[in-house]
Amino acid sequence: MKVLVVGNGGREHALAWKLLQSKQIEQVICVPGNGGTASMERCHNLPLAVDDFEGMSRYALSNGITLVIVGPEVPLSKGITDYLQDKGLMVFGPVRAGAQIEASKAWAKALMQEAGIPTARAAVFTEAAAAKSYIKATGAPIVVKADGLAAGKGVTVAETVAQAESAVDAIFQGQFSAGEFVVIEECLIGQEVSVLALTDGVTIRPLLPAQDHKRIGDGDTGENTGGMGAYSPAPIATPELMARIQTEVLEKAIATLRAKGIDYRGVLYAGLMIAPDGDLKVLEFNCRFGDPETQVILPLLETPLEELILACVQQRLSELPPIAWKGGASATVVAASSGYPGEYEKGQVITGISEAEATGATVFHAGTKLNQQQELVTDGGRVLNVTGIGENFEQAIAQAYAGIKYIQFEGIYYRRDIGHRVVVSVKHRETP
Repeated sequence: MKVLVVGNGGREHALAWKLLQSKQIEQVICVPGNGGTASMERCHNLPLAVDDFEGMSRYALSNGITLVIVGPEVPLSKGITDYLQDKGLMVFGPVRAGAQIEASKAWAKALMQEAGIPTARAAVFTEAAAAKSYIKATGAPIVVKADGLAAGKGVTVAETVAQAESAVDAIFQGQFSAGEFVVIEECLIGQEVSVLALTDGVTIRPLLPAQDHKRIGDGDTGENTGGMGAYSPAPIATPELMARIQTEVLEKAIATLRAKGIDYRGVLYAGLMIAPDGDLKVLEFNCRFGDPETQVILPLLETPLEELILACVQQRLSELPPIAWKGGASATVVAASSGYPGEYEKGQVITGISEAEATGATVFHAGTKLNQQQELVTDGGRVLNVTGIGENFEQAIAQAYAGIKYIQFEGIYYRRDIGHRVVVSVKHRETP
């Protein structure tokens, strides 16, 4: 079968990489893809924008595409699934109505409250003055969220009232998104965990839990990013906790979506906060595979990915046996451009990937492309994901760092403490 993967990041490279491990996959086409997908066997890039729905449908229908897998949230929120399904194509990813669960934090918060899903206390505002009055009355620390899509950077955990008020101003001035609302939440204490679940709209099955590192700086300091690294399976998500997440979060969410008449087939990603006493609350829902969580979950997946995805699209997930996983652990470290998550330069030549992979690490491309001279260059804030696997976290993290030390491009930046909660003794060498 031929599969079209929409997107150009590390998540999409990992999806293509995993699909191509199956003998059932004849070819993967990435729209628009990146420098990594351009160099894979049985894979090629199609230079279309992710919102060129007509162009994608025309290509898919004339080239025998069996399945379309949508990576990013933006085309999902714009209705790519609705459009392509109307053309007769099989699509993995929720319809536009379902994608609201990520596209609007206010809508998602209302759904959680309706479903009885544990979540932070929150208030939604349409005017800055009212939001600031609420902040002053509530005090800090407090969390300020842009309502719409913000590439993982629209959340401010404000330590002071002044910082929270500045975040409100930034949101209403359009810095993060075009959302008409600001969501203000209580600040929860604990550890975050990402649970990505596959669903056919009736049955929902979680993948291995992962833990992301969202802050730009070592020690979980600085600005929020789209994610600077991750590891899986997150030890904090014990079997007992995963059973609670299944019944208290995932099943309630899908049942409530179905009650609203939304046929949700794709990934439902729950970002959760686990308190020191074991209490769990949902921070957010996303409507797609996480990034960089996908880059640590898929290397541990034994069940063929296309089998799971087809079962979701064809609403027969309940008929499949339990998802099979490899033992051990996985970790990824993000190599970013200098200045990210703010402004950064593109076009820096990248070297050292073959040397990194020679160590046993897997390099997933995120913000890369081939220039006119066919050189691999940077093309985004998060440039590469260097992933290691091992029998335990120490081995997996050590392999990722052993690989990333060979990667070179001007302004390269990466955190030196990915996995610090699970391994404190790994020594990270910084030069080859």
